[in-house]
Amino acid sequence: MADTKQVDEAKAAKTAAKAERKAAKLAQQITSFAKAHGGAEAQVAYIGQLGARIVLVGEDGNWGDLVAPSYAIADQAVQKAGVTVHEDFDGEFAAKVRTGPYEWTRMAGIQVGGPSNSNT
Repeated sequence: MADTKQVDEAKAAKTAAKAERKAAKLAQQITSFAKAHGGAEAQVAYIGQLGARIVLVGEDGNWGDLVAPSYAIADQAVQKAGVTVHEDFDGEFAAKVRTGPYEWTRMAGIQVGGPSNSNT
């Protein structure tokens, strides 16, 4: 019985260390994005078994996203990066996003049968 407990504790420690490394890597990417765009704000959304999506919006209006294997890891990453985290992607936060022709063409092409992004 004691051997099983030791194995479980070792496995839990290994899993926690892996999660910590993933959160640190994500935090580094978030920090890099923030530096490149004059600062950044984030919103974390649960996306089911895939984990959680971290949406980043730079002060210059550029945006991007990252996917973490769990909501806890995503939350840990944004906390480590020190960015402002919003509960929802709406209002003033959503208004900061600057989209260009690529996004509009792409969205129209996918959603409502608009033109594709190819030149053919």
